[in-house]
Amino acid sequence: MPIIDSTAIVSPQAVLAETVTIGPGAIIEAGAVIGHGCRILARAIVTGAVRLGENNEVGYGVVLGADPQVIGFDRSIKSTVNIGSENIFREYVTIHRGMSEGSSTVVGNNNFLMVGVHLGHNVSVANHVIIANNCLLAGHVEIHDRVVLGGGAVFHQFIRVGKYAMVRGGSRMSKNIPPYLTAYESDLVSGLNSIGLRRAEISSSTRRELKKAFQLVYRSGFNITQALEASAHNRWGVEALHFFEFIANSKKRGVCRSEKSSSCMNATTSAEV
Repeated sequence: MPIIDSTAIVSPQAVLAETVTIGPGAIIEAGAVIGHGCRILARAIVTGAVRLGENNEVGYGVVLGADPQVIGFDRSIKSTVNIGSENIFREYVTIHRGMSEGSSTVVGNNNFLMVGVHLGHNVSVANHVIIANNCLLAGHVEIHDRVVLGGGAVFHQFIRVGKYAMVRGGSRMSKNIPPYLTAYESDLVSGLNSIGLRRAEISSSTRRELKKAFQLVYRSGFNITQALEASAHNRWGVEALHFFEFIANSKKRGVCRSEKSSSCMNATTSAEV
């Protein structure tokens, strides 16, 4: 049987696995689904829009599944927050449900969201992601595998952060951040996330190739279109190809620039910064 504190409010229409623990003052609404091993700590709120996998920790005062912050939002819309397994949500994390019928805000597996993190409607967070205190993600942001977001960083709606990227605390991002890079300040990148790549045991040969790919895009004097065309004349490994493909598919919002190459990246092109 679930262990439920006497002061918690749990709807009989919520679905709780037998090994769930519900802390003091927590609220679990009708329709919520909570998997094996989950711990819902004091004063947390899990709405009926939420589907939790296994072994998640929902910290003090967390709110999962509240309505989107969209003016005129129709509360009759049916949408969800779908969360995988082995995630940690520290104090006062807030995650809003999708804004359109049948849509979802999604969090994968093995993620760590620290105090005060906010995920807006239809955000997607992949796996093994670390999001530090007070990061704010607007609607439809995509965070790919093994990204690290520094404290207080803010992210414009509809942008993507590629896998293994790292964003410095306090940054303001309104453009896509290519995979494997370190981003900072306002839509700037400084180079490879070398420490993160080494910790992930990405081989030295792959890191060298990624550095070559970065230099082609950001240090060659080419604009984005020219750099992508030049890349087609070389053979690349899987990771470098992913780097170029991410950039090629970033047409709507473009990609972050590098201060050292800003002059060459301002030329008009459909995939531009």
